[in-house]
Amino acid sequence: MRSNFALLKPQALSLRKQGKSYGEIRQILKSPIPKSTLSYWCKNLPLSKTQQVKIEILAKKGSKKGLALAWIANDVKKKERLKEVRSQISHLPDKLKDKNVAKIALAMLYLGEGSKNQSSLVFGNSNPFVISLFLKLLRFCYPLNEQKFRCTVQCRADQNVKNLGMFWSKVTGISNQLFYKPQIDKRTIGLKTKKVDYQGVCRIDYFSADIFTELMQIIDLICRK
Repeated sequence: MRSNFALLKPQALSLRKQGKSYGEIRQILKSPIPKSTLSYWCKNLPLSKTQQVKIEILAKKGSKKGLALAWIANDVKKKERLKEVRSQISHLPDKLKDKNVAKIALAMLYLGEGSKNQSSLVFGNSNPFVISLFLKLLRFCYPLNEQKFRCTVQCRADQNVKNLGMFWSKVTGISNQLFYKPQIDKRTIGLKTKKVDYQGVCRIDYFSADIFTELMQIIDLICRK
């Protein structure tokens, strides 16, 4: 094979003098000559400034193309992996149809984001998904009196409090009439909110000492087990 490559050396050098890249030389000669071999043949070959610039441009283009292809390949692999993982765990949401399991999930969520120093439930977060999940679990696990809910929007000074109230009312399914006056962070006065999709923090109060006590006991039992 190497002897066959050697026969192509004069043509390869001629093409290199014309400013062809190693990839172009391999393509024109229709031969898989290793780039290391081409580099060795051409290392002492004088090239004009124009030829050098052309080769550098082609090399950069090839590098970018290679990176793009690698990114696409990695993205495909990632999507395939996520699809595989999702398939393996697709049965788990059905477990939440069991109220005892749902209460454990609710307790763990409250452990991370809820206040443990009150006599009733106080839960806050800036992520609408987290707020929705908390309320979904709470409403499923316990019979609630919706009038016992209170919400408070905590936001930055340059945000539209009316729009925020409407946004969180829609997310929570709690009437605007049950929202307290928004709490504006005075430290942000004169500062611009950089995150376009930031909707402030929604704090939810639900006045039930019984539910609070039960969740605290679930947390305590699980932590001690």
